[in-house]
Amino acid sequence: MKSDIEIAEAAVLKPIREIAAPFGITEDDLELYGKYKAKLSEEYLEKIESNPDGKLILVTAINPTPAGEGKTTTTVGLGQAFAKLGKKAVIALREPSLGPCFGVKGGAAGGGMSQVVPMDELNLHFTGDFHAITSANNLCAAMLDNHIQQGNELKIDTRQIVLKRCLDLNDRVLRNVVVGMGAKADGYVREDHFCITVASEVMAVFCLANDMKDLKRRLSKMVIAYNVDGEPVTAGDIGAVGSMAALLKDAIKPNIIQTLEHTMAIVHGGPFANIAHGCNSVRATKAAMKLADYVITEAGFGADLGAEKFFDIKCRKADLKPDAVVLVATIRALKYNGGVAKADLNAENLDALKKGIVNLEKHIENLQQFGVPVIVTLNAFVSDTDAERAFVEDFVRARGCNYAYSEVWEKGGEGGVALAEKILETVENEKSDFAPIYDLNLSLKEKIEAVATKIYGAASVSYEKAAENTLKRLTDLGFGDLPVCMAKTQYSLSDDPSLLGRPENFDMHVRDVYVSAGAGFVVVLTGNILTMPGLPKHPAALDIDVNEEGRIVGLF
Repeated sequence: MKSDIEIAEAAVLKPIREIAAPFGITEDDLELYGKYKAKLSEEYLEKIESNPDGKLILVTAINPTPAGEGKTTTTVGLGQAFAKLGKKAVIALREPSLGPCFGVKGGAAGGGMSQVVPMDELNLHFTGDFHAITSANNLCAAMLDNHIQQGNELKIDTRQIVLKRCLDLNDRVLRNVVVGMGAKADGYVREDHFCITVASEVMAVFCLANDMKDLKRRLSKMVIAYNVDGEPVTAGDIGAVGSMAALLKDAIKPNIIQTLEHTMAIVHGGPFANIAHGCNSVRATKAAMKLADYVITEAGFGADLGAEKFFDIKCRKADLKPDAVVLVATIRALKYNGGVAKADLNAENLDALKKGIVNLEKHIENLQQFGVPVIVTLNAFVSDTDAERAFVEDFVRARGCNYAYSEVWEKGGEGGVALAEKILETVENEKSDFAPIYDLNLSLKEKIEAVATKIYGAASVSYEKAAENTLKRLTDLGFGDLPVCMAKTQYSLSDDPSLLGRPENFDMHVRDVYVSAGAGFVVVLTGNILTMPGLPKHPAALDIDVNEEGRIVGLF
């Protein structure tokens, strides 16, 4: 079969205004970025506010492995499948970061016959939203340093600056830097830091804001430093909010594109789920719910990260009540969790499958804690055998979940009809009693420990002294009632990426904590997680090029 980019380039796209028309969206409601991309205008978003809400379906997955799971592929395929069933459906996705595109993970357009297009434009720059977020963050950093240079009226302690500069590329040597070297006019010499754009608080604020007014309110609350008395200094205090908002004025409008089968997709925002809250923007999700009877969205990495944050942070902040959750797994990934090497995954191995399926079992148990009906789907591979599929189906049904086999990668919407029908049956016959897994009145430590024990399966949580001190300080400053955003490896339920399957009786190690007051959560860094990734030994960037016909090649 052709590569993803070859399939995407061969697709015949419809003008985006034709994709939007069935939803009552006219060309006047769109801000066009060429023929195949557009933003929804502010006037249109206001016009649909009174529409009833459609059903909200989350797609999540087991812990990612080199064998692949296909969460975004499943989401895209489901949107196409709902359309084949005559249902009014929209998918809501995150935008890809350039970091994974040129690094190791890949893009975020789906795969095979279940992709959003134009795939290359989506993965590379798109409508410029991430560049705007990067610029807004770094403008704030520049204004902070300038405030210090121009007399430091707020008495900012240069040893307690917590705002990091950002870049939407993997760059390991920019994690820790020294700035201000040179002449007196070059600023104060101090240690500074970089994170990838998708880990910045501006990205989190952007994705959780309801509108421009709310965006500015959240930006103004961002804690960027502390003064010599230990009091927070915010972006609002240094007068940065207006200019930051100006840079984000167009970016905050949700983007629309299409799938290979011309289903509408709203793609907007993109925080990572291993170091941020991992969901597309609240604006995009709410707009989709006003436009369609069924909205299929996804949250990053495994259910221990993306789904937990979708439920405990996004749904809580945006007052969303999901109707069902789809949990994606592959037989190959389950066998990998059972100890099979990647090169041997195509061979039938029921013993390894039985050993590795405990990872799926834990994710089922986790999702059931939130009170939302769970549908498990196996994303098909040609190497799957009847015996392996039957074992997984029996295992899933014995745990009270609905089940469907999905072939959306190979067959597009047609391959997802069985799964779509199972979702329809579920949301029509099973009530969602959604509730987060912890109360905001708990202490920050109790909230951390609730996620670590209930979701990850940890036996205990240990804290470095600096983290202990910061938790107390944040509580004293009035941030103790915020939810927690756990930064953790995506490869394991634990904070150790080498522990596959279902780790038990482990200690969760918290090394640092900081507040994202504008976003409205406290970030908890565990294990060796990094907020500025590095490139692998053979980055994807080595294989990407533009050929003599002007086409991008090597992009998946």
